[in-house]
Amino acid sequence: MGKEQLGERLASAASMPKDVVMKAAVLTALGNFEVCIENYRGIIEYTECLVRVQTKGGQIRLTGKRLQVEYYTNDEMKITGKIESIGFADGRNKE
Repeated sequence: MGKEQLGERLASAASMPKDVVMKAAVLTALGNFEVCIENYRGIIEYTECLVRVQTKGGQIRLTGKRLQVEYYTNDEMKITGKIESIGFADGRNKE
């Protein structure tokens, strides 16, 4: 059994949210103009057309127009603009 499966089972047994136990990224989208990302590790790339964010499980890639990081803290960031796509890549993929 892998670490992720064990973490999921522990979260389920303890009735705790998976994001807390596994430190998984949490994305909250408001339409196609705002995304909040919690539990991220860092910003890898930031242009007005692309934002790549590192998380424990891999990368999150947002593409669009006029993208802007409105704010970021140690726990959360908010990206605004015209978001056209949100993609995920595991930690093994190199771009």
